[in-house]
Amino acid sequence: MKISGLSKTIHGKHILSDINFSIETGSIIGVTGRNGAGKTTLLRTMTGILDPTKGDVTIDGYSIFKKPQTKEQVIFVPDSSEAFKNYSTKEILTLYKNIYSKFDEEYFYGLMDRFSLPFVKKTGAYSKGMKALFSLIIAFSTGAKYILLDEPTDGLDVIVKKQVLQILVEEVAAKDVSIIISSHRLDELEFMANKIIMIKDGKVDSLYEIEEMKEMYKKVQLVFKEAMPQNLKKEVTILDQTGRVYTVIMDRNDPKLQHMIEETDPLLFEELPLLLEDIFVAKLGGVSNVS
Repeated sequence: MKISGLSKTIHGKHILSDINFSIETGSIIGVTGRNGAGKTTLLRTMTGILDPTKGDVTIDGYSIFKKPQTKEQVIFVPDSSEAFKNYSTKEILTLYKNIYSKFDEEYFYGLMDRFSLPFVKKTGAYSKGMKALFSLIIAFSTGAKYILLDEPTDGLDVIVKKQVLQILVEEVAAKDVSIIISSHRLDELEFMANKIIMIKDGKVDSLYEIEEMKEMYKKVQLVFKEAMPQNLKKEVTILDQTGRVYTVIMDRNDPKLQHMIEETDPLLFEELPLLLEDIFVAKLGGVSNVS
């Protein structure tokens, strides 16, 4: 799948601007950014639910907008399944079987049995966790190559969340599929994803392999005799400060910055484990409302 120059304007507001990246099968891609960054709009446009203002989405060179049958290779799972709450399990099964020609019914029943999901007359009777599992079971049964998920673990209890994460990782390993996950749960993305796309103000701020990102930055704790010098504050991202103790993110491969810190003769200079959440703060500039 290739996203080329994708832009979307809604009611005169630019939601997405010139988005470019590609996705190979057999990978898990995390899409993150602050509230209103355009993550859900991006996923909806990638599946053809929304038409782009500019740009294109292609699979194996075919546009999903010019060749609609290509959409059979993509499925979008929203963060809410309320639209189908009055339909029975079997009615939804019939619907997806008619839409996706490669739908694997035997596989569907196998997963329903594995997770002990009952067949109901109205899926609105499912708990939130059951709805999430059912949506994933349907998605993986379609035979789609690209599965786009919007906040798949939001509001789930720990046990169901582990089941959801388990099925995601297992299916990517077992099948030639890719999963694109929009999520504010950075700890889960760090566990699952091969690559992270950070969206800021409707644009791709950065796109890196997880390990590549960690090679670019390091997290350190610094303690000074007095306050951190002003010239140094301009060169690092301060994650936390308690008195003269600072936790910062800095460029791992900048010898000048390293020398600048050493010249201040800190009382403590200790490297700490770097988390995806730390990189999020450094790149996007804040921890509040990070969904």
